Amino acid sequence: MPSGETPTKPSTDSTLLVRNFADVNRSDVGVVGGKNASLGEMIGALKTEGMTVPPGFATTAQCYWNFVTFNRVQEKLENLILDWQSEKTSLAETGKSARDLFLRGDWPTEVKHAILAAYRRLSVTAGVDDLAVAVRSSATAEDLPDSSFAGQQETFLNVSGELGLLSACRRCYASLFTDRAISYRQTRGFDHMKVALSVGVQQMVRSDLSGSGVMFSIDTESGWDKIVLINAAWGLGENIVQGAVNPDEYQVFKPFLYRAGVAPIIEKTLGAKEKKLIYSKGDSCTRNVPTSKAERSLLVLEDFEILQLARWACTIERHYGCPMDIEWAKDGITNQLFVVQARPETVHSARKVGTFEEYSITAKGKTLATGSSVGDAAVAGRVCMIESPKDIGSFIEGSILVTETTDPDWVPIMAKARAIVTDHGGRTSHAAIVSRELGITAIVGAANATYVLHSCQDITVSCAEGETGYVYDGIANIVSKSIDVSKLSCTSTKVMLNLADPSAASRWWQLPCDGIGLARMEFVVSNHIRIHPMALVHHDLITDESVMRKINKITVGYKDKSQYFVDRLALGLARLCALAYPKPAIIRLSDFKTNEYANLIGGAQFEPKEENPMIGWRGASRYYSEYKDGFALECKAIQRLREEIGFKNAVIMVPFCRTVDEAVKVQDEMAKYGLKRGEDGLQIYVMCEIPSNVILAHEFAKYFDGFSIGSNDLTQLTLGIDRDSGELASMFSEQDRAVKWMIAKAILRAHKAERKIGLCGEAPSNDPTFAAFLVECGIDSVSVSPSSFLAVKRNVAKAEEQSEQAFAIVA
Repeated sequence: MPSGETPTKPSTDSTLLVRNFADVNRSDVGVVGGKNASLGEMIGALKTEGMTVPPGFATTAQCYWNFVTFNRVQEKLENLILDWQSEKTSLAETGKSARDLFLRGDWPTEVKHAILAAYRRLSVTAGVDDLAVAVRSSATAEDLPDSSFAGQQETFLNVSGELGLLSACRRCYASLFTDRAISYRQTRGFDHMKVALSVGVQQMVRSDLSGSGVMFSIDTESGWDKIVLINAAWGLGENIVQGAVNPDEYQVFKPFLYRAGVAPIIEKTLGAKEKKLIYSKGDSCTRNVPTSKAERSLLVLEDFEILQLARWACTIERHYGCPMDIEWAKDGITNQLFVVQARPETVHSARKVGTFEEYSITAKGKTLATGSSVGDAAVAGRVCMIESPKDIGSFIEGSILVTETTDPDWVPIMAKARAIVTDHGGRTSHAAIVSRELGITAIVGAANATYVLHSCQDITVSCAEGETGYVYDGIANIVSKSIDVSKLSCTSTKVMLNLADPSAASRWWQLPCDGIGLARMEFVVSNHIRIHPMALVHHDLITDESVMRKINKITVGYKDKSQYFVDRLALGLARLCALAYPKPAIIRLSDFKTNEYANLIGGAQFEPKEENPMIGWRGASRYYSEYKDGFALECKAIQRLREEIGFKNAVIMVPFCRTVDEAVKVQDEMAKYGLKRGEDGLQIYVMCEIPSNVILAHEFAKYFDGFSIGSNDLTQLTLGIDRDSGELASMFSEQDRAVKWMIAKAILRAHKAERKIGLCGEAPSNDPTFAAFLVECGIDSVSVSPSSFLAVKRNVAKAEEQSEQAFAIVA
């Protein structure tokens, strides 16, 4: 029977009332709802792919209508909804009255017999009496391409026994009229009387003894389709879906998933996982308990399990032909992984590719809290703190909702919020999913937001700075502009990106860049690692106990402290390389100054004090000297990046290489760790930022595959001006004739030696004439920040056009 048609006569045919998952497919949405139809589809069509889905059965829409007719609730429901729509009653009063109609209802004999017969068959197949099952609601209008009913109806876990099952099914029917479900249908234009509910009864996976989670076959914030995003927590899955815990997060690069010999995991973030949902005895089927310190310090999944889930996500996406939102669970007895739900992703799949909004924030106040960003916008407003669900009614429309966690019952007020900030939850939690669908900027998992913020406080909520969302004190200045990359002209001169923050990289996947011209390793070290490499290599030499405690806390789970540095650096760089792939990603080796190195945890003990660090012990000079044990960790990370994770598009660039002799020494050190120029396609570039690099370009070219002009340092050393000097700032200019002479000569000599050469810096965006100068000199590429990309692309295109016109006139 098609969805929306209420039967005139109840059916007694059990085959029309209950269907095994194996007997339904995705064409049966009108019969068993989107959730159950999807489970059947996977069991039937994807079992040959090695995917495991727990068996079960679904009650049909006909079953629901039989219940409605038998208990004569149709007319009563219609009247309740009409009274609410005419504002005679409140939403809360309407929802409670509607739910009571179902909770007080009796089961028609034929429906009861059909459900219990199917349950008995499932128990016999499993070889146990009164099999524990998950009882899930599945609306027959659920998970359409432009709508998601995620969390709108109830799920009940660890249900066992015939009476328990019938009670759970009745509560599922009642949940069709939760306040949030009524409000959502009204907003989306669904007729309340034409949506039926199917109940899915599925064998429980003993994830209470292990873990579970959610995954998306697309990046949930940027819409980047090359990523599988996986969240994981200990115990049953409801905590992670509802956003009650801060989960682990893993990201996998899809193009490498079926490549032999590589493990393309590009992010592993340890979540707090403060509690877990487990089985309970008695009337309550489940209960939350705190996790142990050991559980909080461990990742839920091993690498091979992360990769298996990612492959399943790709398989499901390929079969359905659209991005997917998937729930999974791991059985703690068998250690087997299962897919327990799958539905279409409904936010980014509906967006137009090639157009996006870019936000910039200035005059921002002190950072008050941070968490995981939802969306890529920024908003400012006044806080309305809700500390308990009983206070929901006090929310002020248009305020920024701040609370510990949101429950599906909160959807009506979430829709009225200007932004949302929660203490708990990950990027796949219900709060995050609903916020995305509603188009509301949100930060989840902010940990202490309810502690540091207060009602009536003015704040700015920024999700425009990558995967980390920031709450700033006060009202910042927010500017947005729409970007349509489809209107950009193609250029012969490559325009690349300067990137540093791995967490923000995926924001720029739609930019038609020619790769990454400068990936700054320093940012990854200072923000994602935070510890001086020598303090990890020589951990036993640390004399400051407070420093020792910080290092031990950050590197928890690592017996070999130096391996922490290698792992974090490799993953950080992998996310940058993934954005560029298959185009090159030029990774500059560390170029901290000694004072900057000293600011890292444990750094003060290993760094000398220099009068002028800007032209002191930095760049290449460190790699073969007493810092070489720290440099070894950089080399090991890049080796892992290329060999184990698979990013052969990674190009190494040596900064501040003063002499040709240094070039030889540095490459000798790199070779000790398998990084040999020319082997396995490895290219090594050098920064051209010292006059000696220009003067002896033909000599440097013998040891490097390319040059990248660092205009700031080259200007500094050509003019003899400290680039940090405020007094001399007016004289510091790349447009100076001496600097332009250096740049022109560098380009000429690099090409004479048959080497590529680019420039990384903002000058081409600041001044169109400088872009024209570089094009006239024949530079191969320019690399700029993402915010400058459009301006530089246009400037370069215009310069190339003028150059062609001038050539045509001369010809």
